[in-house]
Amino acid sequence: MAGRIREQSIQEVREKARIDDVVSQYVTLRRAGTGALKGLCPFHDEKSPSFNVTPSRGFFKCFGCQEGGDVIDFVMKIDALSFTEAVERLAEKYAVDLQREEGDRDDRPRGPSRGKLVEAHKIAQEFYAEQLLAPDALIARQFLAERDFDREAAERFGVGFAPRDGDALFKHLRARGFTADELAIAGLVGRSQRGSAYDRFRGRLLWPIRDASGDVIGFGARRLFDDDRIEAKYLNTAETPIYKKSHVLYGIDLARKEMAKSGQAVVVEGYTDVMACHLAGVSTAVATCGTAFGDDHAKVLRRFIDDRDGMRGEVVFTFDGDAAGQAAALKAFKGDQNFVSQTYVAIEPDGLDPCDLRIKKGDEAVRELVGKRQPLYSFVLRNVVGKYDLARADSRVDAVREAAGLVASIRDQAKVTAFAQEISRLVGADVDTNAVLREVRRASSRPSAPQQQRPRQPAATAPAASAEPPRRAPMPHPREPRFGVERETLKLAVQHPLVVGRTTADVGPDDFTHPLYRAVWQLVADAGGPAAGAGDHGWAARLRDAAADPMVSAMVAELAVEPLPTAKEPDAAYVLQHVVRLLELTDQRRIADVKSRLQRADAAADPEAYRQLFAELARLEQHRRSLRDRVVSD
Repeated sequence: MAGRIREQSIQEVREKARIDDVVSQYVTLRRAGTGALKGLCPFHDEKSPSFNVTPSRGFFKCFGCQEGGDVIDFVMKIDALSFTEAVERLAEKYAVDLQREEGDRDDRPRGPSRGKLVEAHKIAQEFYAEQLLAPDALIARQFLAERDFDREAAERFGVGFAPRDGDALFKHLRARGFTADELAIAGLVGRSQRGSAYDRFRGRLLWPIRDASGDVIGFGARRLFDDDRIEAKYLNTAETPIYKKSHVLYGIDLARKEMAKSGQAVVVEGYTDVMACHLAGVSTAVATCGTAFGDDHAKVLRRFIDDRDGMRGEVVFTFDGDAAGQAAALKAFKGDQNFVSQTYVAIEPDGLDPCDLRIKKGDEAVRELVGKRQPLYSFVLRNVVGKYDLARADSRVDAVREAAGLVASIRDQAKVTAFAQEISRLVGADVDTNAVLREVRRASSRPSAPQQQRPRQPAATAPAASAEPPRRAPMPHPREPRFGVERETLKLAVQHPLVVGRTTADVGPDDFTHPLYRAVWQLVADAGGPAAGAGDHGWAARLRDAAADPMVSAMVAELAVEPLPTAKEPDAAYVLQHVVRLLELTDQRRIADVKSRLQRADAAADPEAYRQLFAELARLEQHRRSLRDRVVSD
C-alpha cells in the first residue's frame, strides 16, 4: 500500500531492532561500565574507542565525531539510506509488518530498495547453488575437487554454478516477481545493444559475497570454459547501490566473531584461499574482492578486531614470494599506519598460497604458515636493502636512502625509531641508527610534489549593513568544566529516572546555565519530571522526539549514552549529591548577584531596599548551608 509509514510501525521497529544487535554487525562492542558498550567508531578513523552504545535506551553516540541517534539513525548513516529505506530494511530483518497511512503520498524512494536488491541476490545464490549439482556443472565440481573442496565445503561457503544459458537466472528471477530494471541495477543481469537482458555470469563458478550481517550483496565468478568470451579469470559484481568493492571483504561474515574474540585478522588473496584457511582452522581469514587491500578495507578490519590502544591485536597478510607479492607487501607497509595492532606477513618458502599449501601439505601447514608470521616492516625493509651490494660503501648509502624514504612515509612517529634500528641492523658496517634517522628526516623534508602557489583571493565586497543578518552570540561548549554538574545531573534524569524520582522536585530551568541543558531540563519537566520516566524503556526516545530544536534532540541522545563517572549503579545518595551541588551552584550565583547589588546600594538613601537585600543574602546563605546538611545527614 502506498503512503507514509505509520508512527506505530516506526516505534515497533525501534523496539524490536535492538541497537546493540544492529551495531554489532558493523562494530565489535565491549562492556564499558554499567549497561554501556564501547567500540571503534565506524564513521571516522580513531585510535581509541569513543563510540558508545546504550542498549537499555536504544541510543548510540560517538564523542569523537559527534554522530549519534537511535537504531534507525545508525542504519541511515552506516549504509547511506533514507529514513524510509532504513525503517523498511529493519522491518524486514526483524519481522515487523509495516502499516502505511491510506491516501497519503508515497514517501518511498524511487528505484529498488536495499531489501529488494538483497532478496534478488539471495534467490540468485540459492539458484546457483542448486545448479552446481546439475550435469552441466561437472567442470565446476572438478575444479573444486582438484582443490580438495568437497560438497560439504561448497555448501558451507555457498558456492554455485551459473548455467551457460544466456538468461537462465534472468527467467528464474522474473518468475519470482523481479523486474528487468531491478535485476540490472542489482548487477545480476546486463543488457545487450538491442536491449535484451542476459545473465552477467554465465558458465562460471560463483562465490557469494556477503556483508558482515550475512546478506548476499554480490558474486565473484571464476572462468571455467575455454570458449568463454570474457578472458578475465575472475569477474566480480560491478558497483551497485549495495556493493562497494573498496568496503567489502570476502569471508567477513564467517570471520567476524573469531576476529573479535582473538583480535586477529588474516588477509589472503582469493576466494579459494579463504576457504582453505577456514577449513584448516584459520577462521579469521578474509580477502578483498578483485581489488587491492586499501584504507577502506583497513577500516572494516579495525572495527572487528577492536584495533585500539592497549589491545594486542594483529593483522597478518599472506603474499606470494615473487615480485608481485613483494609489491603487495610494500603497499601494505605504506598502509601500516592504518592500524594500532601489529602487522605481519606470512610467506610460504615454496611460494604456495594457502589453497595450494593445503592441497600439498595439509591443514597443519596452513596453520603453521600463519603461526610463523614475521613482522611486516622487517620483511619489507629486508627486501629493499637486499637489492644492494652491501659490500660496497656507495651501495650501503643507497640502501639506507631508499629504506629511509620508505620509513619517512610512516605517520606514526613512535614506529620510526624502531624501523631505523632495523635498517641499521640490516645494512650493518658503519651505519648506525642516528645516521638512518638523519636520512629519514631529510626524506621527510623533501617535497613530494611541486607546491603550486594558490592564487590570491580578491577582497570580498562588504555587504550593505541592512542586508547583514543579526549575529547570534556564540554558544559555549557544553562540555566545559563549569557545566559539569549540570551535565551529570541531566544524565541521571535521562538514564535513571526511576532512581532520581522526586529528588529533583526543587530543580528548575534556572538551575541550568547552558542553553542546551536548560532546554533539555524543560523537556523533562514538560514530560512530568524524572518520576514520569520510571519504568519507561522509551523515556529517552520520548524526550528526544519531543524536542523541536535538532540541537536539543541531539543533546538528549548524547546524554542518554554517555557513561556515568561511576562503576556502580547510581543510588539515591549518588543522585542527591548531584542535585544538591546543582542547587548550591545556583545559590552561589544568586549570592554573588546580591553582594554586587549591595555594593552598589546606598543604605542612607534607601534603607528599606538595603535591608531587603541584606535579608535576601542571609536567606540564600542559610539555604546553601541546609543543602550541605542534607548531604551529610543522608
